Amino acid sequence: MPISPCPPIEDSDWPSSVADMREGFAGKLNVYRTMAHHPSLLRSWAPLRQHIVVDNALGPIRSEIVILRTGHRLGSSYEWAHHVSRARSLGLSDERIRAVAAMPEGEDGLIVQAVDALFDLRHIPAALERELADSIGREAIFDLIATVGFYITLGGILMTYETPIDDAIASELEANPI
Repeated sequence: MPISPCPPIEDSDWPSSVADMREGFAGKLNVYRTMAHHPSLLRSWAPLRQHIVVDNALGPIRSEIVILRTGHRLGSSYEWAHHVSRARSLGLSDERIRAVAAMPEGEDGLIVQAVDALFDLRHIPAALERELADSIGREAIFDLIATVGFYITLGGILMTYETPIDDAIASELEANPI
């Protein structure tokens, strides 16, 4: 297997221009340690990450459904593994998580259909958008669309640079596979 030209950056090689970010989110995960090869992108990414990951209108559970489906559709083992762990920590059952990779029912199913529409059609059709708006609200739809785009970008970075799943997540899933 070829060695990645951009493996996760170790603390000793962390760029000085983003030194203040190493102790926060950026230093905690391999995805952001990989992104640190482009410090100005990492710095610019932080405010959008704050909104998408923390301050979105979807809420934590719906957000995880969106991210899991996006990771599944991308074929990103990193995103899938990390968000299986996060979904479990939020109380989602393994059955519900597995259903996201298939076609769940109810609101999860609407969310999965919207993610699939963004992949397949590049937009959410009007009838599905109306049904989603009634269920989750229009701001949440905007955040769903933004979350899919955000994680497609991260997935592209992860898969291009073969970023390894973080050790703690790999160990967790090895001990308790989905």
